Amino acid sequence: MNGRRWTGFPVCRQPSTVCRQPLKMIRTNNLVKVYRTEEVETTALNEISIEIKQGEFVSIMGPSGCGKSTMLNLLGMIDSPSKGEYYFMDEEVGNLPERKRSNVRKHNLGFVFQSFNLIDELTVFENVELPMLYTKVPGSERKKRVEELLERMNMMHRRNHFPQQLSGGQQQRVAVARAIVNSPKLILADEPTGNLDSTNGDDVMKTLAQLNQEGTTIVMVTHSPYCAEFGNRIIRLLDGQVVTENIVQQYL
Repeated sequence: MNGRRWTGFPVCRQPSTVCRQPLKMIRTNNLVKVYRTEEVETTALNEISIEIKQGEFVSIMGPSGCGKSTMLNLLGMIDSPSKGEYYFMDEEVGNLPERKRSNVRKHNLGFVFQSFNLIDELTVFENVELPMLYTKVPGSERKKRVEELLERMNMMHRRNHFPQQLSGGQQQRVAVARAIVNSPKLILADEPTGNLDSTNGDDVMKTLAQLNQEGTTIVMVTHSPYCAEFGNRIIRLLDGQVVTENIVQQYL
């Protein structure tokens, strides 16, 4: 990255006749992740090569232990590969030092987790505001963005509540608001409906679908065939390898 600060990338907003080929957001080349202990060596991912374009909604499926969460951790730059290359917006980022990976993450990525990962000691407002503190957004702008998102998520009336005072569905709506408050280019969602009932889970999926329609790229790990079909494409993993890729709906 040559010392440059990552603050975002241009997105093609022209009509489809002009933007015939969407830009590649993610490209991996023979990505490998091996976990080692003194006695055991486990290959979690084995030579994964995929491409994801800007504006896609890609679902990753597979049985427990197939490498789904490892894949999401590598794409989210939370972890680094043992071998291979990971390009984010045409920049090789998989082998960057943690400080530089962190800089890319905070300016470009949003995360939604199955367990919500809200901070119990912070209010709803403060949880949503938190990512903007890391990116040094001015106070007046933080207030405006948080209030707009809480209104959108129908959570404004809970702005001063703490996570323990919310239902699971409400906590996940707050988590989604926190994930998108910095207008990330990419949202990574790890089983975002796993701890929710069907009604609240459906609400979360519709919210993610709407964000995707507005231009946000989404990569989601899920066990649910129903949730997977909100995506444009389904990638199935088995034993750390891609076994199938299926188009669900045409992406333009």
